[in-house]
Amino acid sequence: MGEGWPCSDSCLHICAEVKPVKKTAQVVALTSVLALSLAACGDRPKENAGAGGSSPSDEAASSSAAPSPTASNPDFKACMVSDSGGFDDKSFNQTSHDGLVNAVKKLGLKTGEVESQSDSEYADNIAALLREDCNAIVTVGFLLGDATEAAAKKNPDVDFAIVDYGYAKPPKNLRGLSFNTAEPSFMAGYLAAGMTKSGVVGTFGGAKIPTVTIFMDGFWEGVQYWNKQKDDSVQVVGWDEKSQSGSFTDDFEDKIAGQDTADNLMSQGADIIFPVAGPAGLGALESAQATNGEVNAIWVDTDGCLSAAEYCDAIISSVMKGMDVAVEKAISDSVGDKFTSDPYVGTLDNGGVQLAPFHEFDGDVPQELKDELDTIKQDLVDGKIKITSPSAP
Repeated sequence: MGEGWPCSDSCLHICAEVKPVKKTAQVVALTSVLALSLAACGDRPKENAGAGGSSPSDEAASSSAAPSPTASNPDFKACMVSDSGGFDDKSFNQTSHDGLVNAVKKLGLKTGEVESQSDSEYADNIAALLREDCNAIVTVGFLLGDATEAAAKKNPDVDFAIVDYGYAKPPKNLRGLSFNTAEPSFMAGYLAAGMTKSGVVGTFGGAKIPTVTIFMDGFWEGVQYWNKQKDDSVQVVGWDEKSQSGSFTDDFEDKIAGQDTADNLMSQGADIIFPVAGPAGLGALESAQATNGEVNAIWVDTDGCLSAAEYCDAIISSVMKGMDVAVEKAISDSVGDKFTSDPYVGTLDNGGVQLAPFHEFDGDVPQELKDELDTIKQDLVDGKIKITSPSAP
């Protein structure tokens, strides 16, 4: 990634299987799924018109049930390519996709989207959308960085934005959308240290890439800060910021791998787990929930109690990234001819990242700990607490 970031986040393949339209897209009342071809393998990306009407998977729905756009730009097509997690991953891709959905609802756009199935598909999926005359293309994930930059350079009349990637010198039509998740992860680490009963907390990632390890670094530093402030010795298993080594599933989709990794951390005494692994992390939530309260978790990317509500009784809080807002803004800027390559970095200060509410654990988190977290947040914003993660943007 550019300054401070190596460059590319999740995973994807060569010949994507394009899945049926997701419910998140259906609520936008996209009028039709038109023929969009993936030349590499014959599968078709989804295209929708945002002016109202019935969704293709619910032909009985009436156009009057669709939310009306506050503006109409029927000739503008905003498009998106997911990573291998897909748009219903309850995490990273889903929140990014929400930004596309929101832009379509508000601006009255056409859309096209492709869900990648593996890493080798990225370039082909972007190319498929380019052939369908997309005016703006958003790619989701660190691992799409190279393919996105190459496409932007070859297509200067199309605006590109990429979630979780930064460039030192991007072309004028490419904007990186990155997030300093080390900040709220620091708060999550402090929270975990304050809530653990065993004195051991754990974290693991889906892959050893900067957009994953930045969470783990922040979490690790937050625990160390607790130990320093409280003269305590809470242990972190699964990650060591100093050596940049720890536990990874090496797969963002394998829930069994996530469950096995979480079980391993639990066997080392961890009673709070911080999975940074997309859908694979759902396996950790299952493991935690199965302990009936003995082990709990802190989710990432979205508010887990909203995106994965079935696990809310095991989720103390979540580290949230405002990917939806950043994506919507990038598309809006493109529609309004205001698009620039100026990078976006979400921080605690600008609200681009934050720690979610405690939901079912609100009564379990001591007020003193809540007050300390408020102070820590302000100290992070003011620069009184400095995070040293090498992956910070």
